[in-house]
Amino acid sequence: QVQLVESGGGLVQAGGSLRLSCAASGRTFNNYIMGWFRQAPGKEREFVAAISWSGGRTYYADSVKGRFPISRDNAKNTVYLQMNSLKPEDTAVYYCAAGRDGSRWPINRLADFGSWGQGTQVTVSS
Repeated sequence: QVQLVESGGGLVQAGGSLRLSCAASGRTFNNYIMGWFRQAPGKEREFVAAISWSGGRTYYADSVKGRFPISRDNAKNTVYLQMNSLKPEDTAVYYCAAGRDGSRWPINRLADFGSWGQGTQVTVSS
C-alpha cells in the first residue's frame, strides 16, 4: 500500500481559493491513479476528482468541474487539488486516495481506491 498525507486545508471566505496537497510514500507513485474525495457532516463521502498515472487525464464531479483542477507531480510524489471560487457547500473533510492496483481509467467509486489519507478540513464561510 501507499501512505498518504494531506495538507493545505483551512478556513476561507466564499469566493476564495485553497490548494490541497497530498504527499505519497511507500510504493511507486506513478503506478497509481490518484483521487480526491470529500465528506461533509452527516453526508456520505463523495468523489471530487481523479487524475491518471502520468497526469494526462483528469475526471471531475459535476459539482467542482471548472473550479477544482487536479494535478500531480510524480517527481515529488504529490497530488494537488486547487480549489477556486469556493462555496459554503464545499465545506467538508477532503481525503486523498490512491487507486487499487490494476485500476482502469476512469475510476470514481470509493471501492476503486485502496489507500486513503487521514483527511484535511476545509471550511468555507459565507
